[in-house]
Formats: sequence, C-alpha cells, structure tokens
Amino acid sequence: MRLVIARCSVDYAGRLTAHLPSAPRLILVKADGSVSIHADDRAYKPLNWMSPPCTLKEGSGDDAGVWTVVNKGGEKLIITMEEILHDSSHELGVDPGLIKDGVEAHLQELLADRIETLGDGYSLIRREYMTAIGPVDILCRDADGQTVAVEIKRRGEIDGVEQLTRYLELLNRDPHLAPVKGIFAAQEIKPQARVLATDRGIGCAILDYNALRGIEDDKLRLF
Repeated sequence: MRLVIARCSVDYAGRLTAHLPSAPRLILVKADGSVSIHADDRAYKPLNWMSPPCTLKEGSGDDAGVWTVVNKGGEKLIITMEEILHDSSHELGVDPGLIKDGVEAHLQELLADRIETLGDGYSLIRREYMTAIGPVDILCRDADGQTVAVEIKRRGEIDGVEQLTRYLELLNRDPHLAPVKGIFAAQEIKPQARVLATDRGIGCAILDYNALRGIEDDKLRLF
C-alpha cells in the first residue's frame, strides 16, 4: 500500500463530473490497483475513488505532479499535486479477513449444507473460497451452471455489499469462474443495503436461522 499526503485538487470525469478544490488530503494506492482520496473526517468513506481494475499514470515534464487514474470503462480520476507532504509504501501481505462470530459462522455452515435454499439446482463449490483480499463465504453454481459468490451476515448493511462487490471484481477476472454473480444473504437486510445491492446487480436472500437448522416455527402461519 502506498500512502501519500498532499495538497491537491481532484477532478472526476465519467458518468458525471465532480471537482474537489485544493486541500490537504490522504491518497491511498492499494495493491489491488484501487485509488481513493480521503479527508480528515467522514470516517472510512473516501471523498472520491476508483475501483479496480484501473491504471495509475504519474505525469512527467510539463505534467509532473498530475496523476491520472483510468478504469476499464474509460472513466478518469485526475489528481493534481501542489505539494507532497508524505509519500511512503508498505507491504501488508494477504489479509486474513474478518473472523465471523458464532452465528455468522454457523449460518455459513448451515447454508453450505442446504445450498438449495438459494434456489433449485444450486450446488456448492466450496466454503471460504480464498481471494487476494480475503475469503468469500460460499462459492457455488446455480441451475444454469453460473458461478455465484455468497456473502453472509447476521445483519446486512452497506459495508457487506461493498465487501461482496470487491470480491466480485476479483472473481470476475478469473476466466475459469467468470461470469460470477453475487448474492448478499443475511437474517435481516437494511433497506439502504438492499437498494445498493440491487443497483449493482447483486441478489439478496433473507436467511431463516431456525429453518436452516430444521426447526419448525411454532408461530401460527396463514396459508
């Protein structure tokens, strides 16, 4: 990972245009090729970013101090450096990922054993399918043979959708797996997370913990 603190302005040109005026900012360049620009607020959320796959070109000569980041869709993030205050690189290696709590781990195990819960004809490839940025909870195939990546949470929020999006970007680079679609599975999915998932073409599945365990709900049901 490369960390650059610089006074800079940022211009984005793509489906829309956006401009960040000159100010001190943190720029993160990660091993997966992503570039994100951060202010000293807003928690984890960047001001602007470019997801992989993308390329970073640092200018020279008359364009020295201008970084141009281009993704596969031709969208551009142009960072104009006025003053670099810090520039360092660090090798972080492969991250082991989050360790799930007992319920999420059990949900993963139960769903893998009952993968047909996601739909008729689904078959399991494997649990904890490792990628360069951590393990995908479940990798499976649907009835048509398409690869499906499943991210499992107790409570489905936007962070989980973002995590699955990153996995899908990596998995779809593998010609043996692509095309890969995603399913965001949780006991409860927040409305904002559902909207974001739908916008990105990710399916949502509500998991019934008791049903997966084979325990009938003793509440009255209407048929």
